[in-house]
Amino acid sequence: MSLKRTFFGKTGDVVIHQPLESINRVRNLTQAYSQAPWRRQVQYIGWFLSLLVVAALIAGIYLSVTARTATVGREIQVMHDEIKLKEREIEDQLTELALLTSNTEMQKRAGTLGFQPVTSDQIQYIQVPGYRHPRQVVLANPPANQVPSAPSLSPEYTQSLFEWLRERIFEPAAPLLREVRP
Repeated sequence: MSLKRTFFGKTGDVVIHQPLESINRVRNLTQAYSQAPWRRQVQYIGWFLSLLVVAALIAGIYLSVTARTATVGREIQVMHDEIKLKEREIEDQLTELALLTSNTEMQKRAGTLGFQPVTSDQIQYIQVPGYRHPRQVVLANPPANQVPSAPSLSPEYTQSLFEWLRERIFEPAAPLLREVRP
């Protein structure tokens, strides 16, 4: 049994008669090129694996940045510890210098070197020509007897609430009169 279909062209003439077999061939071709279920599963697995790779890359970058940050943070802590150690060494050396230059230590060292304490009779002053005594440095003006002035406040801050209400409500024309008066 062959079934024929009739199609009309633009001119209105009967142009083509197609048997049912040719339609079946077209269906077979479309079925052959359509996606098989296992192909779709492979595509889903591919998409899932690509998303997994992207997530792994992002996690790797995150871990790399975090590791670098932690390393730099630790290096900063080590440097702070070194700074504190150097400051402690400097303070120890300053303490040792203060001990070595103290009055009692200097007297002991002077005695071992053969120096003796002098009395005011043994001191002799020598005048050096051309030497000028340095002036004393004045860091601040000498204190003067200044009377502190009383702080002055504007009338807005010394006026009470009742005075302000009276001025604004009961005497509203008062500011205008003050402006008009010569």
